[in-house]
Amino acid sequence: MDYQYEFFIAGRARNKENILKICEVFDKCKIPYYCFLKNEDKWGYGNNDQTPEEKQKVLESLSLKSDIVLNIFNNDMKGEKSSRNLLLVLPAGNAAHIESGIAYGLGKKCYAIGEYEATDTLYNIFEEIFKDEKELEEFLKKYIIVK
Repeated sequence: MDYQYEFFIAGRARNKENILKICEVFDKCKIPYYCFLKNEDKWGYGNNDQTPEEKQKVLESLSLKSDIVLNIFNNDMKGEKSSRNLLLVLPAGNAAHIESGIAYGLGKKCYAIGEYEATDTLYNIFEEIFKDEKELEEFLKKYIIVK
């Protein structure tokens, strides 16, 4: 299968600042990725003046089957299916953990970055959990060479 992206970056919208730092690492390494936050202006709700918390509350007030919610869902699923690997940015919410499970079920390699609250057996789906951006960057430099 031809992949459009090397990585799908999953995380919690409320963790926007950290996720965008991770995107910068991928940009620096010139590795193509899908990140839901990169489509933020096209979501159709909220505005750029809102904090991630305020914007998330607007989303959570929408109907599950609203056009906006379904459009975001479909775009994200397309991005995930079009990616070779998944990187979960911790801390992450339920949706990002579900995305990790989907990726694992699709046979993709899964990675995570950040501290997890407690050991969980299912975190063994991750090939590696990087402690910070520096560790991730070192991995990505090797990834470029060996992929």
